[in-house]
Amino acid sequence: MRSFRERLAFDAATGEIRDETRRYMLIRPEALMGIFAGVDDDARAAALAAFERSVFVRGSNSAEAYRAMGAAEADALIEAIRASAPELGWGLWRFERGDGRLALTVRNSPFAVGFGRSETPVCHAITGMLRAVAGLVFGRPAVSREIACAACGADACRFEAAPVEDGR
Repeated sequence: MRSFRERLAFDAATGEIRDETRRYMLIRPEALMGIFAGVDDDARAAALAAFERSVFVRGSNSAEAYRAMGAAEADALIEAIRASAPELGWGLWRFERGDGRLALTVRNSPFAVGFGRSETPVCHAITGMLRAVAGLVFGRPAVSREIACAACGADACRFEAAPVEDGR
């Protein structure tokens, strides 16, 4: 499978960057995260939750595309996502699988860096992407959460995901 960067098509005539049918754009993390930093706590929580849901939906599409390009097995999919993250500017990702869980450590999260200091975790986009990946890895819907955030003073952002339990 070609790397994410090798698949990108930069079309100056239309002003687009594409990976097949998926369009991308470049934006500075502090410009994006400044939206969330600039609103009150209630609005921020709602907006970050909406951001997470949006990335989950669109991230599911990207992860499915990676599977179709040759990353059908769980380990191959995890490796494709891990390798793509730094090419997207999403930091350095390290996954760990075990005990029915998928753990993720992210160093240099652009969301934490772009937001700055926070009392609560701010890497909702990564939480949404992890939920998308975990659902494919486990073969059923998953839940994910950020358990440590560099914006809150942690040395790295840490996440965990697990399959949704029956009845939950």
